[in-house]
Amino acid sequence: MIDSTPLVDRNCTRAGRDARALTAAERAELVPQTPDWRIDDHSGIARLERVFTFKNFVEALSFTNAVGAMAEAQDHHPALLTEWGRVTVQWWTHTVKGLHLNDFIAAAKTDRLYTER
Repeated sequence: MIDSTPLVDRNCTRAGRDARALTAAERAELVPQTPDWRIDDHSGIARLERVFTFKNFVEALSFTNAVGAMAEAQDHHPALLTEWGRVTVQWWTHTVKGLHLNDFIAAAKTDRLYTER
């Protein structure tokens, strides 16, 4: 199912009406490229979640803005909670009510933003 191109080097695609959530086996193929992310269930909907830590609020806010800019460029948008010294990021796809390849791509791109700051 998954091609060999690293997730971080791919781009999100439109998840149309025929899109479906990834199976457990498909998710298992992608998890090694996003090892710091947890798959959590929120009211029956699987989401990727990770908490990023920072030295202060200014750094956290700067990261939030960078994630927002990347999300806008990818046309795929997360839930973001910015607090003093930390940002919680959640990715999931509303149209499939769960996880789609786009969520793993965006998570990998979020990780790159964090390591490159």
